[in-house]
Amino acid sequence: MQMITVLGATGSIGVNTLDVIARHPDKYAVFALTAHTQIDKLAEQCQQFNPQFAVVGNAMLADQLQAKLRASGCVTDVMHGVDALCQVSNDAAVDTVMAAIVGAAGLVPTLAAVHSGKKILLANKEALVMAGGLFMQAVADSGSVLLPIDSEHNAIFQCLPTDYGRSAGRNSGVEKLLLSASGGPFRGMSLEQMHSVTPDQACAHPNWSMGRKISVDSASLMNKGLELIEACWLFSVPEQSIEVVVHPQSIIHSLVQYSDGSVLAQLGNPDMRTPIAHALAWPQRIESGVANLDLFEIARLDFEKPDMQAFPCLAIARAAAQAGANAATILNAANEIAVQAFLDQRIGFTQIAAVVEQTLNSQTISEPESLEAVQESDNQARLSSSAFIKRLEK
Repeated sequence: MQMITVLGATGSIGVNTLDVIARHPDKYAVFALTAHTQIDKLAEQCQQFNPQFAVVGNAMLADQLQAKLRASGCVTDVMHGVDALCQVSNDAAVDTVMAAIVGAAGLVPTLAAVHSGKKILLANKEALVMAGGLFMQAVADSGSVLLPIDSEHNAIFQCLPTDYGRSAGRNSGVEKLLLSASGGPFRGMSLEQMHSVTPDQACAHPNWSMGRKISVDSASLMNKGLELIEACWLFSVPEQSIEVVVHPQSIIHSLVQYSDGSVLAQLGNPDMRTPIAHALAWPQRIESGVANLDLFEIARLDFEKPDMQAFPCLAIARAAAQAGANAATILNAANEIAVQAFLDQRIGFTQIAAVVEQTLNSQTISEPESLEAVQESDNQARLSSSAFIKRLEK
């Protein structure tokens, strides 16, 4: 029986994780659930799974949630804040942590779980984008097991040799990682055609059901850029060994090319319960609730190169990966600020790339020596990008 903490339980990854857990009550139990503000949804989850703890963003929400739970007869104790997130991540009773908090906010509690040697199911790509070197060193030092949840990274993980980590990559015959991308809702459009798109249009992904922030990232291809940086750290490969392949059906989730000419791919219906179930049960397999893939119904699989002119965010992310040091931290912070400004209709969709690029050009690129240094780079980038957005508004 694995005891599980779900960080970000009310988001799409958290909801899908709990769906898989509910299918296997003999294998998994929930220790803690966390959410930032969605206390009604979190209350329903607590009533269903009876975790020992629930964590929310602030004291007022904690009081409201506690009252709801007590009124329903649920005995879950409610806490709040970052320290509480860390507490439910590194508690001795916890075996596995699903790290599904969106954005930079997930870094500290996920690192807390790593330092305590937990099995980490990593859906929070920003943790590696922001602090890849520090994060992977902490994984090595603690003996934590790190399993990727993003469908693309999980696919690569499944296609790599089982001894890949011990064989130092080069000796395993791995030549290239092929990172698949759906192309998002604006695939085939020019940069000019995207000038006036709305947040609702950007969030209308053709294949996946996701939160609004990651949906915008998918529409701009920044999400693929962030995933490229994450893959560099997860699989110890340089940026130039990763190729992005647009595959609009989202059936092949990623591929690994070998030196003998073989290319291995992982296929499946576009449903996040597949990688979640794979990581929960690894190295075994369990039923996920996802329908079996029907190749006859799909009939065709298409592939194309990404349009780097129409989607400059991918090129900017590649440049940040090449620069190394704290460039990816700056990239991520600026993108979070820019995406929120777009969702608030303060800037246009195509201005997201301009904000990120301007912020990268304005900051000092240096190697972060500590978590505090990463957080300082993150903070300075947020201030700079916010100031740039104000100038755009004028």
